Amino acid sequence: MAKRDFYEVLGVAKNASEEDIKKSYRKLAMKFHPDRHQGTDAKDSEAKFKEVKEAYEMLSDAQKRAAYDQYGHAGVDPNMRGPGGAGGEGFGGFGEAFGDIFGDIFGQGGRGGAKGRQVFRGGDLSYAMDVTLEEAAQGKDAQIRIPSWDPCAPCHGTGAKPGTSAKTCGTCQGSGTVQMRQGFFSVQQTCPHCRGAGKIIAEPCTTCSGQGKIKKQKTLEVKIPAGIDDGMRIRSTGNGEPGTNGGPPGDLYIEIRLKKHEIFERDGDDLHCSVPIGFSKAALGGEIDVPTLSGKAAIDIPEGTQTGKQFRLRGKGIKGVRASYPGDLYCHITVETPVKLTEHQRKLLKDFDESLQKGGAKHQPSGNSWTDKLKGLFGA
Repeated sequence: MAKRDFYEVLGVAKNASEEDIKKSYRKLAMKFHPDRHQGTDAKDSEAKFKEVKEAYEMLSDAQKRAAYDQYGHAGVDPNMRGPGGAGGEGFGGFGEAFGDIFGDIFGQGGRGGAKGRQVFRGGDLSYAMDVTLEEAAQGKDAQIRIPSWDPCAPCHGTGAKPGTSAKTCGTCQGSGTVQMRQGFFSVQQTCPHCRGAGKIIAEPCTTCSGQGKIKKQKTLEVKIPAGIDDGMRIRSTGNGEPGTNGGPPGDLYIEIRLKKHEIFERDGDDLHCSVPIGFSKAALGGEIDVPTLSGKAAIDIPEGTQTGKQFRLRGKGIKGVRASYPGDLYCHITVETPVKLTEHQRKLLKDFDESLQKGGAKHQPSGNSWTDKLKGLFGA
């Protein structure tokens, strides 16, 4: 008996989301579960339950669903194998073949190459670079040491022991690929014997262990653009690992790590800093100097300034990589309480405090307001 369409079994559309498929399955599984049916209905419900379960197993798996959408039931039938012979056995099931199809279509691994051999793009490399806030703001030219690969001198890059040579692979006849059949179509895969090289090295070079290349170090000039921020990456094309069988090299990614600054904290293109002042300066006001990345700047402290007061200096932040103008600098005032007072200073402060108390809320509006709230709260 022909199987029903899996989407029809679950009662969902072909473009249904994973969540819709899951909801429908739970509803139908509960409805047709054998434990909920007795007598003559038991067999029928069991068959429907199995049908629903099979449909969900196929459509809830992204790879199986893709195969089913393209080839129908034949695409997910594990029994759909080609006849014996070359490529018929020993190369995995349909799932592997289907994965290789998509790999070939989308260029996975960078395949192709001279004489049919499969070539592979080299892997990408990552390098973490620590920079100061000043370097990030102004940019810099830096030198870094990265791994590089040079042809092996003794074997001249062949990978074979001097005096010997690589032999053509007998499995793929030097093409680097083999054909296998999966039901009604064939699939091309990397030769498992030579791994796509097309040749077999019977006696590897002892210097490079048959790789044909020697790992070394090279110095690379890197330009850090002004305004770069923590976590950003710079790509250096072609400075990754070399490709296989003549494939293109990978890329080098330089990840920026911003060092902690003693004064400033960066927030995007803005800078923040804490500025401590004495309580006399806070009470009387006056001009003070504050630091910026380009030198000092003066700000006026108004009389009666409290802790937490914020001053904004426009354009004194950092101009980001993609910004058209620089950010701002925010100075956060912290009123510093004096410590280690002399007896004379203590007496002066006590006299000063007594004079403030006589003035009431006139000199300490916030403190008196808070005291009044406490009295109202506790009924004092």
